[in-house]
Amino acid sequence: MGFGCNAAGVTGCRIIDSPRERLIAILTNSFVPCNGRFPTILAVLTMFFAVGTGFFTSLSLAVLLAAVILLGIFMTFFSSWLLSKTVLKGVPSSFTLELPPYRRPQFLRVLVRSVLDRTLHVLWRALIAAAPAGLIIWVLANIKAGDTTLLLHLAGFLDPAGKLMGLDGIILLAFILGLPANEIVVPIMIMAYTAQGTLSDAGSLTGLHALLVQNGWTCFTAVSMLLFTLMHWPCATTLLTVKKETHSLKWTFLAFLLPTAMGFLFCFLFNCAVRLFF
Repeated sequence: MGFGCNAAGVTGCRIIDSPRERLIAILTNSFVPCNGRFPTILAVLTMFFAVGTGFFTSLSLAVLLAAVILLGIFMTFFSSWLLSKTVLKGVPSSFTLELPPYRRPQFLRVLVRSVLDRTLHVLWRALIAAAPAGLIIWVLANIKAGDTTLLLHLAGFLDPAGKLMGLDGIILLAFILGLPANEIVVPIMIMAYTAQGTLSDAGSLTGLHALLVQNGWTCFTAVSMLLFTLMHWPCATTLLTVKKETHSLKWTFLAFLLPTAMGFLFCFLFNCAVRLFF
């Protein structure tokens, strides 16, 4: 379920009987890319790594996307193993599947409960996170300190940390401001690169590629972008769902920290390798 929405994936962990294994599943759910991250991954792969023409372009893109997804699945398994050996030690439980007696499906009841218990609750949490974030983004992009907007001042402050990861301050700031929803990370980057006051898209992948290259992007920047898109903090809706499911700020913070630490580490190591060999 996490491939559709990590928040829904966290909610789906309710079916796991073991509290320990339910926690492991909740904490590692965000390593699989959700629908909010797929467009960014596909765009970066298409602009910088897809080769050939026609069918071969689609084939290379499919192979690359599968590799990114497999990396996310591997990180899910690795992080689960790491948690089971450290903060969530215990004896693995056996898996037993008991088939219940067959009953006639009650379609209306299932539909109503699904809408009320899952869809509306998740959307409400998204609204709670998105409204304040939208105001903050607008203020940062439209209020100036000197001759530069607050958005670019913050990007400059984050630039050294971004460079260590093979990114830049604008990319890192876009991920931070994109906490409410992963879909707005690229629009925030475009807004900062073009010095606009509102979120927008580039119109086409060709135009976006030209804009990124103009602002110093290389294929190595694209790889770091893919790694951090795959491994960074969950969106605000997912974090609110983790808090609701675990009733604990400690586990919510760990759900934030685990993928973030992995993302920073992988990007830093990749950037060090690039500097060493290239």
